[in-house]
Amino acid sequence: MHYKILKINMNSSITENPLYPIANPRHIVFFGASNNFSSMGSLLLAATTDLGFEGPIYPVHRKDDLVQDLKAYRHVSELPEIPDLAVIVLPTHIVCETLEQCGKFGIRSAVVVSGGFKEVGGEGIELEKKLAGIAEKYQIRILGPNCLGVSNLYHKINTTPMPVECEPGFIGLVSQSGSFVAQMYAYLDQFNLGFSTAFSVGNQLNVDIIDCMRYLAECPHTKVIALYIESIDRGEEFIQAAREITPHKPIVALYVGGSETGRRAAFSHTGSLSGPDELYEGAFQQSGVIRAHTITELFDYCGLLGSQPKPNGNNIAILTHSGGPGAVAADGCGRLGLNLPTFTAKTCEDLKEYIPHTGNVNNPVDLTFTRNPRDLLISIPEVLLEDEGVDILLIYLFMPEPMALRRMISAGMTKEEAIQLYNQMMDEVGDLFNELRKKINKPIIGFTFRDLGEKLQQVFMDGGMPVFPSPDRAVKSINALVQYYEYRKNLK
Repeated sequence: MHYKILKINMNSSITENPLYPIANPRHIVFFGASNNFSSMGSLLLAATTDLGFEGPIYPVHRKDDLVQDLKAYRHVSELPEIPDLAVIVLPTHIVCETLEQCGKFGIRSAVVVSGGFKEVGGEGIELEKKLAGIAEKYQIRILGPNCLGVSNLYHKINTTPMPVECEPGFIGLVSQSGSFVAQMYAYLDQFNLGFSTAFSVGNQLNVDIIDCMRYLAECPHTKVIALYIESIDRGEEFIQAAREITPHKPIVALYVGGSETGRRAAFSHTGSLSGPDELYEGAFQQSGVIRAHTITELFDYCGLLGSQPKPNGNNIAILTHSGGPGAVAADGCGRLGLNLPTFTAKTCEDLKEYIPHTGNVNNPVDLTFTRNPRDLLISIPEVLLEDEGVDILLIYLFMPEPMALRRMISAGMTKEEAIQLYNQMMDEVGDLFNELRKKINKPIIGFTFRDLGEKLQQVFMDGGMPVFPSPDRAVKSINALVQYYEYRKNLK
């Protein structure tokens, strides 16, 4: 059962979208939260209050007057106003009764976290049909059942049990796995990424992946849409929606039901009936959706697609000061059909000012060694980006902080003076890099085997350059970027 949703209008107000009250509620009622933090409902309420939700929250509890320092109510009908959203975390056998009470009170949006419905078979299937009937009777939009609802970091709502460990970002996620959303907070944070809004759809009673895609297409904070898919019930509608969205926003999909083991896991997880891998591959290609085969690829691709400008082609310049990593990156490009162009005579001549005789001015450019980090990080990149035959720049970052500090201390500085100067130098490099990005609007990507928390990597990531922990991940992501714009061109 799905209520009709109009075609996407990228110029329309997102407030008109039926999912807006779920992702941006002004007030929330919680069923199943208490002062006992061993219960799921209590954890969900705490996660939302910890994030700083700014509207009223009304716990409904039969005994307690206060739940987590919030005034509690015995029955939904006693609330002082009609909440935009109900969050239901109750035993399965009383979920339908609770939703009926919400409907009578005038609530039209709900997150049903409770499981035990169609995913368990038998009586659960009948209970889900009953739940669907109540939803239709009162025109209630439901995320779930068997889900963790919504996380909108800009609106400060988080109905997952995990505290948010990343900053608000530009990745919109739709997931058929509930806890997948919560488990990705800290993972994304290490790459300076975060969610805009993330939906856990569970059994997809009357809100499915397609409905959420349409919402994220209109979301001003979302630059790229990530999908975790176990099955798609409305195949034609999925292709239609994706074809409407992808000319404006990239979509990256991870489909996990293509193998026999994946199909069995998906069915036991959400009761989903998955289809052949080839079927989904064809649907993605028809609709301009970029396919990821792992969770790592899913967010690598999203990070690049959401942060980098459109490349004019697939011509990659590689800059390194170590031959091995540069050669591995070049090999990866060749295997994926990405081109390493020959530089113009002017570019080669300009590079000679910065490249020692032991280095190489051809592509990949191998600096081998430099005493001036600005040569590697600013001057040479500018020369390469100004070459009209270069569409994308890939830089190997290897400038360990201990080596730089040792050099400064050996020159007579104290350790404290060396750290201060090093940080100052990196900040200046970051400022110059940001000026270069504004001046030359081409994708710039980095990779390193060093800790992403080091100052150099952080400076570049803070400036909007993705830094990957290996050349193969960087090259695959670049290929996804190129592939997306090829898809988009063919969809016109």
